[in-house]
Amino acid sequence: MSSSEPSHSADPSPYAFAPPPLPGEPDGAIPIVRVDRETWPARAATLVPMARAFLEASEFEPKAGRIALVPAPDGSVAEVLFGVGSDDDPFAAGKLAAELPAGTYRFADEWPDLEGAALAWLLAGYRFDRYRERPRRAARLVAPKDVDAGEIERIAEAVALGRDLINTPANDLGPDEVEAAARRIADRFGAEFSVIAGDALLAANLPMIHAVGAGSPRAPRLIDMVWGERTAPMVTIVGKGVCFDTGGLDIKPSAAMLLMKKDMGGAAAALALAQMIMGADLPIRLRVLIPTVENAISGASFRPGDVMRSRKGLSVEIGNTDAEGRLILADALALADEEEPGLIVDFATLTGAARVALGPDLPPVYSDDDALAEDVVRLGLAVNDPVWRLPLWPRYRSMIEGKVADLTNAPAGGFAGSITAALFLARFVTAAKAHLHFDIYGWMPSSRPARPEGGEVQGARLVYALLKERYSA
Repeated sequence: MSSSEPSHSADPSPYAFAPPPLPGEPDGAIPIVRVDRETWPARAATLVPMARAFLEASEFEPKAGRIALVPAPDGSVAEVLFGVGSDDDPFAAGKLAAELPAGTYRFADEWPDLEGAALAWLLAGYRFDRYRERPRRAARLVAPKDVDAGEIERIAEAVALGRDLINTPANDLGPDEVEAAARRIADRFGAEFSVIAGDALLAANLPMIHAVGAGSPRAPRLIDMVWGERTAPMVTIVGKGVCFDTGGLDIKPSAAMLLMKKDMGGAAAALALAQMIMGADLPIRLRVLIPTVENAISGASFRPGDVMRSRKGLSVEIGNTDAEGRLILADALALADEEEPGLIVDFATLTGAARVALGPDLPPVYSDDDALAEDVVRLGLAVNDPVWRLPLWPRYRSMIEGKVADLTNAPAGGFAGSITAALFLARFVTAAKAHLHFDIYGWMPSSRPARPEGGEVQGARLVYALLKERYSA
């Protein structure tokens, strides 16, 4: 297997349900039954004496996350018991996919969220095996009745795409490779596709994208993808694509660089979302803009104290070359804003301050549209892609004012770092009807059900649910 190609070609696909039985045939699937401390006594009473004796001998308790294989008289598995608790992780069912032995399974009818449980099962099938073969799970799930199996499979496949991109190290994923991944999606769905790279960025009035990427031999670029009917409501997605961030001349310490392959997590989320939208044929006019660069160090690198002119015409004083993401996003957002779309959404692994405030699981979201922000938080909880709204606090606008330029990219003092970054980006969006900014982490520090350690696509499923709710009749 070449290390240059991802290996999600295993058969059967880990992002597909077990094939349905032929008409008139039983599905032969082993039922998975939820139990908790309240329901367990009644459930235990329905078991045959042999099964009850086995569970007592194995000391099964209906605690959250506990799994028990209930034997049939012939020694096969008759059913699976899965312990749940009152504050269960909504993706707890992913644990089943990871731990059950080979076989075909189905969720019993009493599961309260069959769609979420089925998605968790498929998401748990993810393995990053580009460089090392890892065993695929042998357990298969029959799609629950009354759920859109194709929809769930499309979402799982798109999340896997984003995870693959984030997990790929920078020696194999630079701006060229991000472009290639975006082009494959565009070709698959018949989207228009164009790229502005290298010095052509200056001619196209995208000077900050050019400046941030100038220190690397891998040319910076802006990827532009357009799909959908011209008369449909316009939604533009922007994703930060810093393929590796040394910090530039304000170089990061080595420990802070270890995860910097994930600094293109915003681009990964944007591409995953785009694949969900186009795969579902949502009735929108979609534009995807991905500024992608490597923030490297050379004689061509931009410097602390430099003043840049942005596409918007605002001048930006460089207080720190490690605050580069907001610079490339600013030019892309200004370009997006010129079309006055109904909604601009940007994803960016932007600030450590967001992680200090909310941790890795809960990205902040910013918007000056209260109704939109309420919908985003509500839907994030509904689809288990949670976010928390933080304010675009107007009194902090003075903190992003430059001393010799209109703006600074790195306010002194370090206070409210995620908010000031969001305020900086907001200066470049003035014509769009609405704007959402997600300051994501893009990484799982440790494995949890359906979310293995490594790259994670945050915000994409949430925004997909938002767009479906708003634009699908």
